[in-house]
Amino acid sequence: MYRRPLLSAVRTVFNVTTSRSAHRQLCNVKETPQHSVEEVGAFTKLVEAMGFTGPLKYNKWKIKIAALRMYTCCVERINYDEFFEQCSLPDTLNSWFLVAQLHVWMCLVRMRQEGRAGKYMCRYIVHSMWEDVEQRKKILGIEAIQRKEATKVMTETFYAALFGYDEGILSDDCVLAAALWRNLFNRECEDPKQLELMVEYVRKQMQYIDALDGEDLLLTGEVKWRPLLEENAQSILKVTTPTYNDAGL
Repeated sequence: MYRRPLLSAVRTVFNVTTSRSAHRQLCNVKETPQHSVEEVGAFTKLVEAMGFTGPLKYNKWKIKIAALRMYTCCVERINYDEFFEQCSLPDTLNSWFLVAQLHVWMCLVRMRQEGRAGKYMCRYIVHSMWEDVEQRKKILGIEAIQRKEATKVMTETFYAALFGYDEGILSDDCVLAAALWRNLFNRECEDPKQLELMVEYVRKQMQYIDALDGEDLLLTGEVKWRPLLEENAQSILKVTTPTYNDAGL
């Protein structure tokens, strides 16, 4: 019942028409909860207008550590070989980056809901990603000039993907499928079932991490991802509350 209308929606990327009933089902997805705007004082506004970060709810050092941990979850808790196989992606640094940036984006979407501390954490998640990408290029023996050119291309790809995925997650599955086709599959996917799989994956993953406690994420950065392939993708798995000590470690 779930996969049939979703597959129809994905096929619209290939100019196949979907029915109105399928479209209504696809639009019935969990929206990101809206959080109240965080109130800050005049001094904090002045400091941040000058380009600095004012006082936060938690210690900045703890948030940086949590950001690094969250990025680590994006690269160490994902079975990249499975993504390469299921999406027919070549086993290259660029393919790894495309899968990694998808998971980084999902983390950024979640942490932006946590006010100024969450946005501060987002900066260091992205910082950790670029540090990692640079190290991987060095390990592969890529020359400095080529690394600089590759970084420029990856940066453009990353921010274009963020925009496309943001639009997709706030729209129906047709728009999300188009964003995945452009940014994950690099416009080279010819199998609607692969797009269907990834739309399903993103939707269920966002539902899952939306249910995680924001304060736990700010203190631990721990994210456990749902499997790429599972029988009952619509169900929300029970969230396990992470543990941490008084120092947030």
